[in-house]
Amino acid sequence: MKIDHPYLMFLGDAPDELAAKTALGIKQWRPEWCIGQLSLPGCKADLGLTEMTISEAKAAGVKTLVLGVANRGGIIGPAWMETLLAAIDAGMDIANGLHTRLSTIPELVEAAAAKGVRLFDVRHFDGKVPVGNGEKRSGKRVLAVGTDCSVGKMYTTLAIDAEMKKRGMKSDFRATGQTGIFIVGEGISVDAVISDFISGAVETIAPANDPDHWDVIEGQGSLFHASFSGVTMGLIHGSQPDALVICHEPTRTHMRGLPGYKLPDLKTCLEVNLQHAKLTNPDCVVVGFAINTKSLDEAAATKLLADIEAEFGLPAVDPVRIGVAPIVDKLQEI
Repeated sequence: MKIDHPYLMFLGDAPDELAAKTALGIKQWRPEWCIGQLSLPGCKADLGLTEMTISEAKAAGVKTLVLGVANRGGIIGPAWMETLLAAIDAGMDIANGLHTRLSTIPELVEAAAAKGVRLFDVRHFDGKVPVGNGEKRSGKRVLAVGTDCSVGKMYTTLAIDAEMKKRGMKSDFRATGQTGIFIVGEGISVDAVISDFISGAVETIAPANDPDHWDVIEGQGSLFHASFSGVTMGLIHGSQPDALVICHEPTRTHMRGLPGYKLPDLKTCLEVNLQHAKLTNPDCVVVGFAINTKSLDEAAATKLLADIEAEFGLPAVDPVRIGVAPIVDKLQEI
């Protein structure tokens, strides 16, 4: 699959910034591809890009409308259809990272066929993957896990891969979600894989490699999230990680989308994830914490990171504020 850029980022009627995390991630890591954004009434997300209509985007040279929303259930809302059809009529491809497939909506399929444009359902992998076997394979792998969904696992792993490449280390970011696939151009969105094959899918995208090569594997969900724990377990076992990074957002009062569930403390999160990781790699270790301190001021963030380091004797960083160099230092010791 080759998705043409530049992109117009469709934010739809996203109720908050987290609902537009796909668009935010693409803009963060591929800003040169993102020309503008298109929001519907009621949208609460903003990428800071120029707001454009479809006709303005066409005049600016946009090739693809990217559905940059990651809503609960991954659905394409009826309110979006007018915009999607207008994009097709303007000759734009549409790239979709949601669970709902563009290819299952007859109106869009017919319009796309008539205009000769392409519909990309990035989240869905229609190839065959094996059942995971857990057999030891060469190379090294680090996986991001977290206390909740949407706490920075993708950003953390992209930052680790970038820091490794900066140091001349052998590394590859392995995308396991739609945003990561948009950013690097390949991968498997594991939350759309049949559950029996999740670990096998991860073994496929992070196969045996050179002994000094690192696969930096994007995490998904959380073992503590009642809705999405299954995909996390499959990722942990399929990754066969040599190292884990614990990701956390400290101001959350409950699991995203589940007001009745509190987040686990960091000690519990570390112990439970490590216990399951040791099934396929008994030598797995935790190398640090990636803390999203966006909602804290500088003094509070500095104190929190220092407190976590003192408690666990491991690096605690905010990948945005201070980078991930201390975590990569630990990885180089493995």
